[in-house]
Amino acid sequence: MISTVCVFCASSQAIRPEYFDAARDMGRILGERRLGMVFGGGTVGLMGEAARAVHAAGGRVTGVIPEALNRAGVTYEVCDELVITVGMRERKAEMERRSDAFIALPGGFGTLEEILEHITLRQLQYHPKPVVLVNTLDFYAPLIRLFDHLIAEKFAREDHRRLVHLAANPEEAMRYLDAYQPVAPSDKWSG
Repeated sequence: MISTVCVFCASSQAIRPEYFDAARDMGRILGERRLGMVFGGGTVGLMGEAARAVHAAGGRVTGVIPEALNRAGVTYEVCDELVITVGMRERKAEMERRSDAFIALPGGFGTLEEILEHITLRQLQYHPKPVVLVNTLDFYAPLIRLFDHLIAEKFAREDHRRLVHLAANPEEAMRYLDAYQPVAPSDKWSG
């Protein structure tokens, strides 16, 4: 059963309003469903927008931020729980430990690094948790094309497409989580 969702997303303020709309929708849906949100602990960009929407809808947020980033104007200081880690590796481990599912809204290098790690961990069967990309404004289309190329060139198996779900919007992401049944991917090392 999913009770806490990790949301990876941008910290940029300089992005299109539609991305903020999707982050607000994601947060509102989590809050209305009383699902906890674990996130990077920032008050800026999509992180802050999603966290404020969770709170506005009556939900709970847990921020996990490395001590180097824990400063005024960066940290979402009204988290229900704020976990301060030594560094980024500890931050990611803490976020993983506290989460039942992983959703990536659009974001930059950090968002990509975080969600790709969870796709890889899923592929290697370190966890059975769902991984979802929210494809606002077709943001993840180039990444999906790269995944298709990996599969076509035999760097990944065809059934590994199931490691990550591409959702058009936050509502579809939640429908996927509602119906999620873990299926073990094929062994990366066999035939």
